[in-house]
Amino acid sequence: MKMNKIALACGVAMLGLSSVAAAEISANIGVTSNYIWRGLTQSANSTAFSGGVDYAHDSGLYAGTWISEAWDDYELDFYGGYGGEISGVSYDAGLIYYSYSSDSESDFAEVNANVGWNFLSAGVAYVISAEDAVEAVEEDLYFYIGGSFDLPEDFSIGLTVGFVEPDGDGDDDADDYTHYQIDVSKSAGDFGDVTFSLSDTDLDDTDAPGEDSDMRFFVSYSKEF
Repeated sequence: MKMNKIALACGVAMLGLSSVAAAEISANIGVTSNYIWRGLTQSANSTAFSGGVDYAHDSGLYAGTWISEAWDDYELDFYGGYGGEISGVSYDAGLIYYSYSSDSESDFAEVNANVGWNFLSAGVAYVISAEDAVEAVEEDLYFYIGGSFDLPEDFSIGLTVGFVEPDGDGDDDADDYTHYQIDVSKSAGDFGDVTFSLSDTDLDDTDAPGEDSDMRFFVSYSKEF
């Protein structure tokens, strides 16, 4: 699910069974003026619509799927994992599979682990499998640290710094890069959430294809049901 944090979709139902813990199915939809993932555009700097469905069990297990426009294709993600909280520290570990409707050779799978405490969060992701067309991303490592803060009038602000290390080998010649993102969100209650984002990387024009090295401002809307 390429949205940190990672799911936009449509419809909510509460499932209550007397013999098992409660479970919840939620759904949400979204649109963004630019689909940015780890500092790089995934939609050729164009608008992308997305949606997804999530299942969460009180035991901590969860699963879901998410679809978005991506370049001239559709990205369909499948994910699952387990999360919980111990002494105020949240944790989560999962697997995500990225698939592409018209080019299965671009599919890849990634495992991830995340922790959070108070307003801080951090995580790591590692590509464990990639098809022929994206063999270069296999064993890629990604690290991030972030913070989020509530503001008056239902506003919030989020800050993220992430580091991408191709091949996970620490090779100084690899195209490692760092990305930075600031998000300011406004909750409109039942009408959804609007987020204004500014994203940049330390890539220069010789490192990144096309316009990938440029700072970007984009606006997103999401609604959960």
